[in-house]
Amino acid sequence: MNIHPIEQLHIALPDLDWVTEPPRIARLSQDFSWFSPVLKRQLAGKVADAAVRPRSEEEIVRLVSLCAKLRVPITVRGTGTGNYGQAVPLHGGVVMDLSGYNGFLWGRDGAGRAQAGMRLADFENETRTACAIELRCMPSTYRSATLGGLFGGGFGGVGSINYGPLAARGNILGVKAITIEEQPRIIELRGADALAMHHLWGTNGLVLEIELALAPAVPWNEYLVVFDGFDAALDFGNAIANAPGISKREVGFFSAPVAERLKPLAEFLPAGTHAIVLALAPASESAMLELAAQFGGRVTYRKEAAEIARTRRTLLEFTWNHTTLVALKTDPDITYLQCAFTAGQHLEQVRRMETKLAGEVLMHAEFIRNMDGQVTCTSLPLVRFTTEERLQEIIECYRDNGVRVNDPHVFIVEDGKAGGDLPEAAIAAKRRFDPHNLLNPGKVRAWMHGVPQ
Repeated sequence: MNIHPIEQLHIALPDLDWVTEPPRIARLSQDFSWFSPVLKRQLAGKVADAAVRPRSEEEIVRLVSLCAKLRVPITVRGTGTGNYGQAVPLHGGVVMDLSGYNGFLWGRDGAGRAQAGMRLADFENETRTACAIELRCMPSTYRSATLGGLFGGGFGGVGSINYGPLAARGNILGVKAITIEEQPRIIELRGADALAMHHLWGTNGLVLEIELALAPAVPWNEYLVVFDGFDAALDFGNAIANAPGISKREVGFFSAPVAERLKPLAEFLPAGTHAIVLALAPASESAMLELAAQFGGRVTYRKEAAEIARTRRTLLEFTWNHTTLVALKTDPDITYLQCAFTAGQHLEQVRRMETKLAGEVLMHAEFIRNMDGQVTCTSLPLVRFTTEERLQEIIECYRDNGVRVNDPHVFIVEDGKAGGDLPEAAIAAKRRFDPHNLLNPGKVRAWMHGVPQ
């Protein structure tokens, strides 16, 4: 009698924490790809055959070994806060939920290490307690997002104004990963070798542990500074971002049409005003106020770190792609883009795109340092969605004007990276760590029809 491979997994590994209820399996087969109306349509009905929550390295090794033997696809997920369909299995198989594999390992000497399923907020709490250090870079979803999710699907976030994207040299120190083979091997990768698996959605390696460089912990204060003019707000944000003596963790720009969609902050965002959201060290407040006065801005919101910790209400959860999430609650007909402006041309490019697509694309930009350490903007503008064809026209308009767009409306890794090819190091890592093409299959173009020869 033939036994289905999924049933064989259940029989052979009965001690693992299997999810058996179809609604829960369906929920674990989804992420925040519904931010995109295109992905929402394309990924509808894609569900795993099973879901499991391993809690130890030993359990992961046994599971991987049997999946490799039976040729069962594996889709790895954390808490599912990604937006590109990373956690959506295209070919059934097993969803491996690593949120229970969440041990903190150590924090010392400006670095920290933990298992992939540890939530970022918990990780930072541990490192702050251990040795007064904090994450250099974290997404707005840091309360729920996991360390592995940040590594596998993240780009930048709060803190990137100081340390650049996660992939900037020196931010990722190392990872421990496991090969998807009948006799799995556990391998430590350091530095650039580790980055061969970064932001590839778990398609070329199953990462067990991540080691990050960290920053000295600071009791950050938070502010909203509002302006009557678009240009004044943008110039003020750029001045703060470039001021070497102002210690900051977040500098975000909301144009008035974006600000008016942030309903929980309505009392602090007067109608028609453009806003800058800031996280600053307390000692930098007076310098910020001097700049705000110079550019005609006024502070409408100010909270100290102690109050933020006590109330658990933070402006950081209105930045980066949380801006899109909050706006969607009041305007379900919008979506978003992910754009990168050119350092030295970023202000002119922001203004040009605001003029060309005003009313259809609502400008939201985040000041960061790029891979070379130069101040620029990355942007997650809100887009009034009409048709998929018009959405592609908007993307091409950005690209025609010299702005890079990493398309968040595709589920093929290469297509999301501005239509580029994967670097050879990433391809080599997939050959080494996923020889049977079982990791999140269907999302790497070169492996669409099996393992390339």
